[in-house]
Amino acid sequence: MKNAALIVAMAAVVAGPAFASADLAQKKNCMACHAIDKKLVGPAYKEVAAKYAGQKDAAAKLADKIQKGGTGVWGQVPMPPNQVTADEAKALAAWVLTAK
Repeated sequence: MKNAALIVAMAAVVAGPAFASADLAQKKNCMACHAIDKKLVGPAYKEVAAKYAGQKDAAAKLADKIQKGGTGVWGQVPMPPNQVTADEAKALAAWVLTAK
């Protein structure tokens, strides 16, 4: 019984940041254009994660793109700048890079 409680507690600690970032993405309206596993207006988060996998500066690049917006990486539909703090952009970028 103690082992089961420990496992549940550990899972909550590990999953906490992922849920927090998913909630942040919803709150900041990111999900209006993006989804985890399918293209909407913008690419699926798992496509973004795959494209940037292994790049050391991926989180910084994505955080910058989240804050400033951009065009050309995924086609000609622009991503507008988002009203997020630098810390929120970093959290969102880190979360996106974990998508599978």
